[in-house]
Amino acid sequence: MLLDILLFLLGLAMVVGGGNYLTDGATVIARKMHVSGLVIGLTVVAFGSSAPDLVVCLMSTIWDHSQLALGDVVGANIFDILLVVGIVAVIRPISITSDMQWKGLPMVVLASLALFFCSDDRLFDGAATDSIDRTDGLMFLLFFVIFMVYTFDMSRQAPATPSVQKGGPDQSASTPVSRRQLIIAIVSVVASLAALFFGGDWLVDGASGIARRAGLSEGLIGLTIVGFGGSVPDLVTSVVAAMKRQPGLALGNVVGACVFNIFFILGICATVKPLDTGSISLFDFSALVVGALAVWVFGAITGPKEISRREGTVLILLYAIYATKLILDLLHH
Repeated sequence: MLLDILLFLLGLAMVVGGGNYLTDGATVIARKMHVSGLVIGLTVVAFGSSAPDLVVCLMSTIWDHSQLALGDVVGANIFDILLVVGIVAVIRPISITSDMQWKGLPMVVLASLALFFCSDDRLFDGAATDSIDRTDGLMFLLFFVIFMVYTFDMSRQAPATPSVQKGGPDQSASTPVSRRQLIIAIVSVVASLAALFFGGDWLVDGASGIARRAGLSEGLIGLTIVGFGGSVPDLVTSVVAAMKRQPGLALGNVVGACVFNIFFILGICATVKPLDTGSISLFDFSALVVGALAVWVFGAITGPKEISRREGTVLILLYAIYATKLILDLLHH
């Protein structure tokens, strides 16, 4: 058990660190190739920040631990939607723009509902088992293409504003890149990809080993340890954004991450190999839908267009209820 825990922690540190340095290195290379800051933000940075989850989920799927992959995405999205948004709103109320009201938040609701319907075959189709098959995965990928086209269109219509990224102040795509910076960036990307590969492999091995020796389901491990661990950087980044009086940036990061996790990561994984939902229950998928609807209703439908401190507190309480259920499941097992 101790070896599995050490393997899991080392793998988690490597995938988080690898994702961070991959983003930094790839951004420098993209600037050297004269790619615009907008395209860098929507592609390189978005992919780099989600690379750890993508690697963990893809490797879990390939090695027949699909419950771990699905649990990671569901657990991470519930964590982001309820706890991260709730904490940010308590620190500083989140103003909702028109685009976020009618495009961003509804897309999170759509993604959560799509996952809910596709994952409950016994409820909706009367099937013997629940799974997300290749047809569902291809549909998710098509939704992701629509989301990216939609995002590019919104960004083209919006006025240009400086972006703030995890690593610090944004550097314009027009800033010259020296030869030394380029070499360091290439080495960083190669090392990050290696860290993601080996770290993801070790994380999956450690998590599945913990589940096996503790008598826990892989789905439960994915919902708790893997999902929480992968979302801690999102929590830190969002809290820092709120402290810097940019709560809207934190909400934008959560919206992008949730849509990316479902439509892109699960889309790729389910296309590679159908995902068995296993012990991930209707309650878990319902909690994700309820959380997405709550954020949309609080921020865009009821009262002023903002998520207030009181509403943020409600989101945190909803997450506490869900976390209590998970803890009881762990104790029961």
